[in-house]
Amino acid sequence: MYNFFVDASARIGERFRISGKDRNHICNVLRMQVGDTFLVSCGGMSSLCCLKYMDETVVEAEIVEEDHRNTELPVRLYLFQGLPKGDKLELIIQKTVELGVAGIIPVEMSRCVVKLDEKKKKARRERWQSIAESAAKQSKRNVIPDVSDVLSYKQAMEKAGEMDLFLVPYENERGMAATREALERIKPGMSVGILVGPEGGFEDKEIELARQAGAAVISLGQRILRAETAAVTAVAMGMLHVEMNLDGDGQ
Repeated sequence: MYNFFVDASARIGERFRISGKDRNHICNVLRMQVGDTFLVSCGGMSSLCCLKYMDETVVEAEIVEEDHRNTELPVRLYLFQGLPKGDKLELIIQKTVELGVAGIIPVEMSRCVVKLDEKKKKARRERWQSIAESAAKQSKRNVIPDVSDVLSYKQAMEKAGEMDLFLVPYENERGMAATREALERIKPGMSVGILVGPEGGFEDKEIELARQAGAAVISLGQRILRAETAAVTAVAMGMLHVEMNLDGDGQ
């Protein structure tokens, strides 16, 4: 079932009015007809809707079932990702949005190969946000996760200090006991940051600064993972722990 995101101004009574690119997608790409159903997500809640009216500028969808299904995790997972090479961050955004992250924070780190000027940062962020929106639609999320501006490592550590729990998977950390203990600290309603390094990994100083910011340094296993694999693995571990052990009471 298709899913579309709108803001509060699109709702009029028991109907949503959808225009712009989403109207075009509904009418000209999907070729929906009056009577077809789809999901409309607004304000963190998704409603099952039935297409009731369409013209050259707008479609109207009537709410059939409000708060149809909540697909959001009872915790807010934030991925802090050291900038990887090429288009790897696009894959990381797509997959971690599917897994349930609340937001993605790209981070400039010492061993990042990629160096972006301000113009490129703006263009890349627009591209990354578009990927997050597409992934949110595909995975039937209730919200579109935000991809933030690219942060310096210092800025990232300041933001990490706002998290209830901050985890750093590190290739030199051994043993899964600390990982299990860290995951068991997650409670409903918490914000959890996960910092994954770029291809070159972390410098010792960066790990020390992360510890000073309150990070729990953890392992993802005995094998060395690529940056994109580590990001997906870390988020998946957090998602799986939450889905298996926590309910939604903290939302």
